Amino acid sequence: MEYRNLGNSGLRVSTMTLGTMTFGGSGRMASLGDTDVAGARRQIDMCIDRGVNFFDTANMYSAGASEEILGEAIKDKRDDLLLATKVRFPMGEGPNEDGLSRQHILTQCDASLRRLQTDRIDLYQLHQWDGLTPLEETLQTMDQLVRDGKVRYYGISNFSGWHLMKVMQTCERHGFIKPVSQQIHYTPQAREAEYELMPAASDQGLGTMIWSPLAGGLLSGKYRRGQTNPDGTRFSQGWTEPPIRDEAQLYNVIDKLVEVGESHGVSAAQVTLAWLLSRQGVTTTVIGARKDHQLEDNLAGAELTLSQHEIEAIETASRPPLIYPYWHQLKTAAKRFGPTDRILHQPYLDASE
Repeated sequence: MEYRNLGNSGLRVSTMTLGTMTFGGSGRMASLGDTDVAGARRQIDMCIDRGVNFFDTANMYSAGASEEILGEAIKDKRDDLLLATKVRFPMGEGPNEDGLSRQHILTQCDASLRRLQTDRIDLYQLHQWDGLTPLEETLQTMDQLVRDGKVRYYGISNFSGWHLMKVMQTCERHGFIKPVSQQIHYTPQAREAEYELMPAASDQGLGTMIWSPLAGGLLSGKYRRGQTNPDGTRFSQGWTEPPIRDEAQLYNVIDKLVEVGESHGVSAAQVTLAWLLSRQGVTTTVIGARKDHQLEDNLAGAELTLSQHEIEAIETASRPPLIYPYWHQLKTAAKRFGPTDRILHQPYLDASE
């Protein structure tokens, strides 16, 4: 297992992180899995055996049950592991049970600590933007939690590019401790993050964690052109994340992943994970599985090395169109591109040569 620094911090995290959305299995999360404490212990041990040191959850996963199960499963290993959780989404019906206000963050941080049976959160993440709470209030609260020792580091998740930059600017202006990471969705099927989020994170020194790196299972190899969705999968049960906007391109990407996988004797899932870990700026992929054999297969993706030709073939099959102003920059500013600009533009530059 490879370990990478999480952004500009000194925190070293495994390139595979176990995501625990499948723990608990209630409410909206019921279609994702119903792993109990015994199953969680088994999966956590599988991860530890492969070198994973990072475990990710959120307070809203199964209304807190995921945190409770994770906390119980790792309580005898707590000092050997890194725990990440999140705050933002509703945890009740009241008017202050949602958002990123000081009230909600402090209340939910204490609740997460209780459920996780720990005295600190290693990475506390703002799970989504809150346009109603003053950003200074949110970031001062996160600064306070780090200084008080309840939180070691904090990050953002699902923010847009301008949200990210506003966070960094506000921290700079007020002297607040800055976030060290972003957690975003980014796969060969959904590369929108390359327009703004990946370059911005590189520029600002944020590590990038990838949630749902297999696109909800779309890129696992189970979904094939001309076939109905397999029974028991997320999409067969009405799951809609991520959206499928171009079905033809999706299957072109899947065909390429399967082709590369067959040449290595591995699954399309492993190829997808290896491709993501080859992308500039990606720190770790957050994997999760309902079944142990799925987790074992995903973990093996950390050991797969793709050739440059294979990386480029997947990139070509999944390449998104350049939207404005990027197509204009490619035509008029390419001679002045810096390294961060090339995170998005390099494939288009290569194609034009």
